[in-house]
Amino acid sequence: MNARRGFGLYVHWPFCQAKCPYCDFNSHVSANIDQDAWASAFEFEMRRAAQDMPGATLDSIFFGGGTPSLMYPETVDRIIRAARAEWPVSNMLEVTLEANPTSVEASRFSAYADLGVNRVSIGVQSLKDADLARLGRLHNADEAREAVLLANRLFDRVSFDLIYARQDQTLAAWEEELSGALSIASGHLSLYQLTIEPGTAFADRLDRGRLKGLPDEGLSSDMYNLTQELTTAAGYSAYEVSNHAVPGAESRHNLIYWRGHDWIGIGPGAHGRFTRNGARVATEAHLAPGKWLAAVSQGNGESFRYTLSSVDAKDERLMMGLRLSEGLQLSEFDEYSIKINGLAEIGMLEIRDSRFRATPSGRLVLNAVLRDLLA
Repeated sequence: MNARRGFGLYVHWPFCQAKCPYCDFNSHVSANIDQDAWASAFEFEMRRAAQDMPGATLDSIFFGGGTPSLMYPETVDRIIRAARAEWPVSNMLEVTLEANPTSVEASRFSAYADLGVNRVSIGVQSLKDADLARLGRLHNADEAREAVLLANRLFDRVSFDLIYARQDQTLAAWEEELSGALSIASGHLSLYQLTIEPGTAFADRLDRGRLKGLPDEGLSSDMYNLTQELTTAAGYSAYEVSNHAVPGAESRHNLIYWRGHDWIGIGPGAHGRFTRNGARVATEAHLAPGKWLAAVSQGNGESFRYTLSSVDAKDERLMMGLRLSEGLQLSEFDEYSIKINGLAEIGMLEIRDSRFRATPSGRLVLNAVLRDLLA
């Protein structure tokens, strides 16, 4: 990719106060964290990564996790300063930090804003106290609302997450909860159906018959359709399968992933993608925090890097791009044309203005659509 298109920087903070039972992210609970050592390691990795993106313009920084709002403001400051020192920065630089809405973490919001964080993504997950407890969250609904309202005052751009299709949740209860969320939202919502991921505590409970009250497929579909109706009525477009925004409030960093642009990933388990000499290079960092930190001290936190084949790169582009309402250019996928036309005939894809995208019905079963296209 040439420098004019810019790139994003993803920084993975792997630590949490507690492991949520539905979470399959690379997150770890640790009582003692040497934040100075971690800041130094991130600085070192940025200096090394700058060799892969020389002179490119930095369009976004995303602090993900884990729980980045457990980072001291001094740690965040060092990382942002190091990024600005390594690359020219866009005038529209988006700096996102994922946060939990506990009162301790929300107390750092003002300091983060002063350091240049201009977007927060808050892990609310539910506005019902009983469901927050079931989800293993450490905050209550009042704290969540207060954190969102505080963020709305401090940051230019605010998003928060909710999980639906939860245990014993009714359609009416979800309508009430989502309506309440829209009343305090300021432009962006990430709305996810609860999925039971392998290796999580929820998966173990399900295997043992102890995860009761999950909705059936029909109720889950009704909740999805209701989500689209309520967000659309409030002016929030489903620009991505699970992400809804008013025009202009879309996550610029996440669009880098979904549009197949370039990003550097640093921190335990972080992935990266960038284009070199016309080929797509994939990177991945060591997963375990201690192993990553030790590897950085030896000169490189990556566990491996490789060049994607043209077929794999195109398949990846298809998988990510079809998540977006804007879809993809037909001309980029001539070899898929028979399957694309077949899926259009049965209402799973829509072809318009030399582009194709998933229809509302196709979005509901997007994984099946992609399996068909990639088979």
